[in-house]
Amino acid sequence: MTFVSHPRISPDTVEERGYQTRMVEQCLRANTLLILPTGLGKTVVAARLAAEYLDKGKVLVLAPTKPLVEQHADAFSKFLVGANVSMLNGLMKDSKRAGIVESSDVIVSTPQTVENDLDAGRYTLEGFSLVIYDEAHRGRGDYAYVKVAGYVPKGARSVGMTASPGSSTDKIEEVCLNLKLRRIDIRTENDPDVAPFIHDTYVNRIEVTIPQDIQDISALLKVMLDHFYGEMCSLGLANRNIPPSKGYLINLSNSIQQRVADTGGSGILFKGLTLGKVCIQLLEAVSKVESEGTTVLRKYLDRLEEESKQERGGKAAKTIMNRQEYAAVRIILDRTNVEHPKVSRVMSLVSRTLSSSPGSKVLVFAQFRDTCEMLVDKISGIPDAKVSMLIGQSKGGLRQKEQIALLDGFRSGESNVLVSTSVGEEGLDVSNTDAVIFYEPVPSEIRTIQRRGRTGRRSDGEVYVLIAKGTVDEAFERSSIRKEQDMRANLERLSERLGRGMSLGDGGQTRLDGFDRPS
Repeated sequence: MTFVSHPRISPDTVEERGYQTRMVEQCLRANTLLILPTGLGKTVVAARLAAEYLDKGKVLVLAPTKPLVEQHADAFSKFLVGANVSMLNGLMKDSKRAGIVESSDVIVSTPQTVENDLDAGRYTLEGFSLVIYDEAHRGRGDYAYVKVAGYVPKGARSVGMTASPGSSTDKIEEVCLNLKLRRIDIRTENDPDVAPFIHDTYVNRIEVTIPQDIQDISALLKVMLDHFYGEMCSLGLANRNIPPSKGYLINLSNSIQQRVADTGGSGILFKGLTLGKVCIQLLEAVSKVESEGTTVLRKYLDRLEEESKQERGGKAAKTIMNRQEYAAVRIILDRTNVEHPKVSRVMSLVSRTLSSSPGSKVLVFAQFRDTCEMLVDKISGIPDAKVSMLIGQSKGGLRQKEQIALLDGFRSGESNVLVSTSVGEEGLDVSNTDAVIFYEPVPSEIRTIQRRGRTGRRSDGEVYVLIAKGTVDEAFERSSIRKEQDMRANLERLSERLGRGMSLGDGGQTRLDGFDRPS
């Protein structure tokens, strides 16, 4: 193995890979969006770029989550020679953060902390030579990356990194414009310089049939949903030809809210707001029972019942509680001991993986915290399973230090099964995971790619996706597959256009917008 030789890179720490070297060389030319498959060393490329710019000024590395910030800080400290690498967080005193920026060579932080400090004038980015945006696909809308980019001085180099930029060229263009990135460097698993470093990831689709009790509960919930959605249509607030979906209902509710703000409201509009919330809650209940199970639905309905007791804000929940179908749902839930068949499948997959070889590790993704808690309880009964749960900080979740300690324990073997919500999807280095289990599919190509990328990084890996037949799982799966296909096709077209020197957003008719395809 050949290692990178550079006065700013610690000897024998960074493997020399041709595609990484070429990406670094291209980034030296212009502000660049790097698109590189998960597990192929975006952090290494970033550290090698930092080595090139440290003698010109400070380096700012931004990452969307605190565990990822810690991970980057550790990596940069390991790879770089003679660089003072420091982290920022919002819990520090304002003056302390300003002092850290002043005394450090490399600053690693979440973008929100830096945005707040820049807005308050605690320090500036003058004197910074390089800004790196990890998970750069977030650089859209009003996300903090966009705000920070506005403070980056003209002479500094900006580099964005992502494995999954989004399904449309419009999204990619928006990221580039927001973060002032003038070119795109695309690598795929099929590129000849990348292919030797790719490990196989085998995706296994596992279908289950939901039992009768769950089917009955779902049917009752859908009767209520049809009733209340029908009311919205009768009031002229919804279109009967469009089936109710969460996205459509949220858009309707936002539109009604705007009409209330513009006109002062009316009985129909206020009723529409309540009905919209009722429909969203019922859709959520259907999804939970069909895709997650009875335990998760019970917890959700318990929270709705508590909400219905509130004088303000509980009208929608109370509307649901007053229906006879709801009472029938509760009767079934009280007498059934049926759990979702996915649970037994997860337990079987975990048991089989752990028994296949000593030191095996499994990462289980679930959409909701309630589902994670249920799975931890069930998996804990498997011999040799040492289970931990990774969740976010909101609503009494895990603090940053707890998340980091938990991930360290998983890497070291203190635990061998990690059950995680979406907080474990982005960027985290859990490279020796033997299997990843999707308790349910997610309707996002970005999140699907991020989840799948948690295995197959150092050796071949298995991915298992659990699908409940005839449920929302199938729709989510189709959506994710279509979006990922669109993303790959758009990247190929984009790569071809950039290779001809064409600009983005012009249908390939004009030249010279600063975008080019790496040579």
